[in-house]
Formats: sequence, structure tokens, C-alpha cells
Amino acid sequence: MTIAQTCLLVACLLPMCCALLAKSKSFGRRRRDGGFDNHRPRDWLARLDGWQARANAAQANSWEALPIFAAGLFVAHQHQAAQATVDALALGFIAARLAFIGLYLADRAWLRSLLWVAGMAACIALFFVG
Repeated sequence: MTIAQTCLLVACLLPMCCALLAKSKSFGRRRRDGGFDNHRPRDWLARLDGWQARANAAQANSWEALPIFAAGLFVAHQHQAAQATVDALALGFIAARLAFIGLYLADRAWLRSLLWVAGMAACIALFFVG
């Protein structure tokens, strides 16, 4: 497996990690005591606040970023781009996403947006490597 493929797997797992963070406050608690409501999970998640609400938002954003990253890797592969370049861009995307999630949890909006742009730039660059 290439580094880029490993990065794709990591990118696929990031939304689930964010979801676990969002739900972590409810672990071990019954639904009636504020624990996670698996019967109405979206309603329960919508009522979160603070860093857990931001973790849920980071989950949604991670799902939204995944298709362009996967498509960029596909196009780079189709162009038979140099693997080292593809790997470097994929690592840059993952680094940007990890920092983005950390800054989202910390409520650092401006820096978070900067990292979002960096991650998208890595994705877009994948379309043009040759």
C-alpha cells in the first residue's frame, strides 16, 4: 500500500473519530440520563454544545472533504503522477485535516479556516500533478 493509499484510509476514518469525540461525553450513561440516543442520533447530536458540538461539525466537514481528496488521488493515479509527489500531497492533506480538527475543537476559527484552505489546495493540486 502506498503512502497516499494509507492517507486515503486515514481520511476515511477521520469522520468516525470526530463522531466518537462528539459522543464521548455520553459514554457509560443511559439515554434517559443524557447518554447517546441511538433512536434519534441526529437530534441528540444537534443538542450538543461546546467542543463536542464542534467535534460533530468537524465530522460533517470531514465527510465533505473526503470526496475531493479521493477524486484527486484517482486523477493523479490516472495521470500516472510521480508517486512521491502524490504521497507528499496526500500527507499534506492529512496533516492539514488533523490540524483543522484540532483547531475546530479548540474553537480557533481563523486558523481552522486557513488549514481548510491548505487541505483543499493539496486536493486541487492532485488534479494537476503529472
